[in-house]
Amino acid sequence: MIANPRIAFLASSTGEAQDALKALQALHGNSAPEDADVLCALGGDGFMLQSLHRYGNLGKPVFGMKLGTVGFLMNHHREQDLLERIGNAEPAKLRPLEMLVLTEAGTSTSLLAYNEVSLLRQTRQAAHLSIDLNGQTRVDELVCDGVLVATPAGSTAYNFSAHGPILPLGSHTIALTPIAPYRPRRWRGAILKADTEVRFNVLDPYKRPVSATADSHEVRDVVEVTIRESRDRMVTLLFDPEHNLEERILSEQFVV
Repeated sequence: MIANPRIAFLASSTGEAQDALKALQALHGNSAPEDADVLCALGGDGFMLQSLHRYGNLGKPVFGMKLGTVGFLMNHHREQDLLERIGNAEPAKLRPLEMLVLTEAGTSTSLLAYNEVSLLRQTRQAAHLSIDLNGQTRVDELVCDGVLVATPAGSTAYNFSAHGPILPLGSHTIALTPIAPYRPRRWRGAILKADTEVRFNVLDPYKRPVSATADSHEVRDVVEVTIRESRDRMVTLLFDPEHNLEERILSEQFVV
């Protein structure tokens, strides 16, 4: 890491984050994201994901500080010793999922997800979906509230709440997890190699409409969703050594 890195401070709209932004700018200045060596995100996990979606294409490492409700992807907020903390930080490299969606209207949309892609029923009617892996049908008909595909970094979030597995960082795997499955009743999902192409087909899209969401970006009335790990996008998050992401994910498996 550069001895005196140029930092671009990004802050959520909350009063606490805006106050921290002013204090840190007074100490370190503020570079434009395009010119910075490091991005410093001030907020919660939601704001971190927004920052990754907006600036991930720049390839700059991101050091987050928690000034929000949830901070699994963030470090503790502290104004002192920021340059030293960044210099000693441990990197965690994340590849997002790419979601390609086809809708009833015939449109196609491509989005990235750093946590998960989820398909959810839009009405009181349960969703009916088929699941193909690398072109081979593995589930002919899944009757459920929804289904999701999660990255290791996202496996402790919505995926874990839906009783999916927590995946170690660097395991090169993704989680395929049903949400309130009715049929097949005993199917609880799968752990897949990260390069697996997962395709969902909505079997009755008019009677049983389904939406697809990549992190917080939603597309409604979908008929087909294809998901694969991105081959050309990677982001680097920086963590204090005592709170690195790999240890956090491991620790989540021993919370009782």
